[in-house]
Amino acid sequence: MARRLPFDRRHRAGPAIIYFEVRRELLRAQKTAGLARLDALVEIESNRYLELTDGALRLAAELWAKSRQQGRPTSSAHDLDIDVILAAQALTFDGGAEIVVVTTNTRHLGQFVNARLWNATEA
Repeated sequence: MARRLPFDRRHRAGPAIIYFEVRRELLRAQKTAGLARLDALVEIESNRYLELTDGALRLAAELWAKSRQQGRPTSSAHDLDIDVILAAQALTFDGGAEIVVVTTNTRHLGQFVNARLWNATEA
């Protein structure tokens, strides 16, 4: 069962799948300074990540299929579509009603959730 995180403007939590996405690229590119910064960020606050649940994965599969049926895929058919996994995590967290996904990819994520450009949001 996912823990409910208190919402305030100072508390930000990210889906675990995004940690995976960032960390894998830093490792691939051998960016040791970036890895150190990521590790430091993770240590600042416990419970920083939203759990990836069975329900979120089921919903992600449904979103993936529907977006393709509607002719609006968010990635190629053979890619691990992290956008739909991220959207599903947001939608399954606390009902998803007031969740805002901060991203650089509002075109894809906006199909599923309230998505805003990261540099257009309040601190």
